[in-house]
Amino acid sequence: MTALLERETALGLLSAEAARARAGTGRLLLFRGPTGAGRSALLDAAAQHGTDHGMRVLRAECSAESAGTALGPVLQLLDPPPCAGLDEDAHRPSRQDGLPARLWRLLRSYASASPLLLTVDNVHLADSASRRWLAEAARRLAELPVLLVASERVQYDIAPPGHGLAHALSPALLRAHAPAPLSADASATLVREAFGADATDAWVDGCVRAGAGLPLLLHALLDDLRTVVPDGGRDGVALPDSCADLYPGAYAAAVLWWLDSAGPETAAVARALAELEEAGDGNAQITDALLAEASGAGAARVAGWLTAMTRLGLLRRDPGHGGPLFAHPLLRGAVLDGWPEEDRLAVHRRAAAYRYRRGDRAEAVAWHLLRAHPEGVGWVTDILLDAATEATRAGRNDDAVAYLRGALDTPMPRERRAEVLTRLGALEFATVRSAGVPRLTEALRLQQAPRERVLTAVTLGTALVHRGEARAAFDVLRGIDDQDDPVLARTVQTAAALLSDHDRDIRREVHQRLRETAQRRPTALSPAVHTLLVRYEAAAGMLSAEVAMERIREFVAAPEDRLLLPYRMSAASTVAQWADALEDADRYVRDGLTQRLSPLHPAHHALLNTRADTDAARGRFAAEAYPDGRPAGVPAGRAAPTNIRAHTVISLVRSGQLADARSIAADVHVDESTDGWQLNRFLYARGVLRAAEGDQVGALDDFLDCGRRQTARDILSPAVSPWRSAAAECHLALGRPEEALPLAEEEYRLAAIWDTPRVVGRALRVLGAATGGRHGLELTGQAVTVLRDGAPTPAPDAGERAADAGPPRGLDLELVPALITHGRQLAAAGHPRRARPLLREAAATADHMGAARLLAEAEQALRDSGARRGPARHTGAGALTDSERRIAALAADGRTNDEIAGLLHLARRTVETHLTSTYRKLGIRRRTALRDALADDGAGENGDRRAG
Repeated sequence: MTALLERETALGLLSAEAARARAGTGRLLLFRGPTGAGRSALLDAAAQHGTDHGMRVLRAECSAESAGTALGPVLQLLDPPPCAGLDEDAHRPSRQDGLPARLWRLLRSYASASPLLLTVDNVHLADSASRRWLAEAARRLAELPVLLVASERVQYDIAPPGHGLAHALSPALLRAHAPAPLSADASATLVREAFGADATDAWVDGCVRAGAGLPLLLHALLDDLRTVVPDGGRDGVALPDSCADLYPGAYAAAVLWWLDSAGPETAAVARALAELEEAGDGNAQITDALLAEASGAGAARVAGWLTAMTRLGLLRRDPGHGGPLFAHPLLRGAVLDGWPEEDRLAVHRRAAAYRYRRGDRAEAVAWHLLRAHPEGVGWVTDILLDAATEATRAGRNDDAVAYLRGALDTPMPRERRAEVLTRLGALEFATVRSAGVPRLTEALRLQQAPRERVLTAVTLGTALVHRGEARAAFDVLRGIDDQDDPVLARTVQTAAALLSDHDRDIRREVHQRLRETAQRRPTALSPAVHTLLVRYEAAAGMLSAEVAMERIREFVAAPEDRLLLPYRMSAASTVAQWADALEDADRYVRDGLTQRLSPLHPAHHALLNTRADTDAARGRFAAEAYPDGRPAGVPAGRAAPTNIRAHTVISLVRSGQLADARSIAADVHVDESTDGWQLNRFLYARGVLRAAEGDQVGALDDFLDCGRRQTARDILSPAVSPWRSAAAECHLALGRPEEALPLAEEEYRLAAIWDTPRVVGRALRVLGAATGGRHGLELTGQAVTVLRDGAPTPAPDAGERAADAGPPRGLDLELVPALITHGRQLAAAGHPRRARPLLREAAATADHMGAARLLAEAEQALRDSGARRGPARHTGAGALTDSERRIAALAADGRTNDEIAGLLHLARRTVETHLTSTYRKLGIRRRTALRDALADDGAGENGDRRAG
């Protein structure tokens, strides 16, 4: 009897009542509990106890199948001999009235011969006549040496239960006991008995939760696992994920038995809960009311059932939002096993309708609609489209795509279908480019309204351009170029001008035509087109930065149609960034992006790229802020050459992380058929990487290829990319100053036209290095002066704010190389004492910027000049400002940039800027490395202090 775990109270009660019966005073002992709690095992123990103590044991088991036979369980229990004729009486209605009395006399005759122990299992399934007979017998057992032990299922079900066996009995006539579910420790003991005492905690915990404290379920699970996973419990062996992996299926059968015992109403609620959980909307709590609606049950009974099942152990509460969940995925899967698909879909249809009536947000309703395959109910399409908008605003484009695809499966007018196809095509193109273009093509075919037709054509053209099909894109735009509305005509014209950047021949053709129009009829062009022409002329080396910005500000201030605003801001921000008017560039980008542009709006990528260019100009570009992963379906080594990847490579080179830079560059595919301004940017970046790795020949090839392509596109200004200076430095490194000089001279000529400190200072530095001698020394000295004058010293009271802001306009990125070049020339000319302060300044500034490569170069120049020791370092946690340290600590604790901005009352961009500076000082690339970097550096600082 002690083999049953945690049943000592029940077994003790059984032993006492059996002894009492043997002494001549019987009673009813009733074990009540839920299905699977081990009631039948207790009856088996009772029978064994009676046999062991000389009692005659008689047994009966009730079932749903035998419930139609009057007194069937009693006849089974007493097993009357054939000569008594009681079996015949049971089937003769005219004689049934006397049958209970004769059965009672038979029981008394058995008791007169020997003490009796009677067991009746599942008495709740007995027919009404048998239940009345057993209740009446319980009233008379006090006179007999008879212990009647019965088990009865008592569990909170959705359908209210009927009266139990003890309903009409005085408490003095029976002893009732409810065996509790097995504790976690007892369940763990059973698991370790099955799989060994050394079974892993994870394995044991999984089995315990899947068993839910019910011996029926736990033993069935262990039986399956011993067959399927005989080495279960060892390190590296995981519990199966689904019931499909369990064989021979004892566990699923046990769960099905549990559901059948609970009744169809309870089974429907349990399965509805399992379906809602399995479908996986982890952000939404499954409420009592939602579950009631989804299952068709009453809300009050559902609430009670959830509470009861949680206490029983089959359910648990989600630690996040507190909603009900099954104790283990295997249990949830077993509940759903074999449930028809149509019933599962019906759950979501009812849930969607309920949440729609309740006014839940669109995504909460749409989540069910996607799983319900809804028919054409009027509100379904609206909800799915609203959900797509919510998801897009939250940056969850994959979810938005799913909602839009679902909307397309519903009936809608032609114009609306075209609108949905346009939205869907733009989102799909961002991940699976082959899917986006057909959607947009169909949308253009369906569109009839002129305005929407123009916008769809522009979106399709942008997609084709990004897929490398510029000619096809312009064919699309030409097909809608006959607009009567002047705003729409200008929209097509402006979009064509911006998209022409992706093909050099088209670019030259489009801008030449626009320039001719501007000369003949300037009022025929919108301010947006005039802004694009300023950008073209600035890139072609026709304007100074001052003149370009005067024109840009004039055109930005002019009235413009809303459709054209993003184009204007895109071009204006680009020119402002080239002119080092970075605050203007920030404002223009911000104003352009407030239009909530589609990812396939021609200005969208342009504005984002200008933001990246501006961050890079400040020396604050962080790849984390500009995710640019390889689209789905694109194999390794075939990624597109993008501006973001170019900046990432240069940023990594500057911080000394050449291996990471090499990995990114190697993933990009470049061939002669590829064209576009982003390729040119990437070629320049790869050249920077190759030069840093010592491959000057390879770097020179990249710089010259970049220059050849830029020149063919009429892009000559070094403000766009200083490829001539970079190529000249390669020639110098290869010992060919005569080839470097013409490139440096041409670079300086064009830089003087643009006339900003950054491009002029850089050009003077390289020209001085190529010229050499006294004149070269003068030129590099001028470079230092120009760059210093272009970066004024912060006000004395600027304090930490100025330190956090970094070098004004980011000119230190060019000042440090100028200091190094001028310092080296001074040392070579016999003036090492004059050189060392410059080189120390260069090293300190590079250290503050986190420019590891420039720092190493400056320190080497110092050693070459005869300096005994380098400058004090400004990297590591000790170099962080208070603001950087506060933000870094919050980021290391898992806070998002938006959360940090809210806590510290800062702009999100300010948080990003501080983190970029922090990454550089700590020598890390990713947010996940912050905690270790801060901890390691803190230990180092403590060690330094102790050493000091």
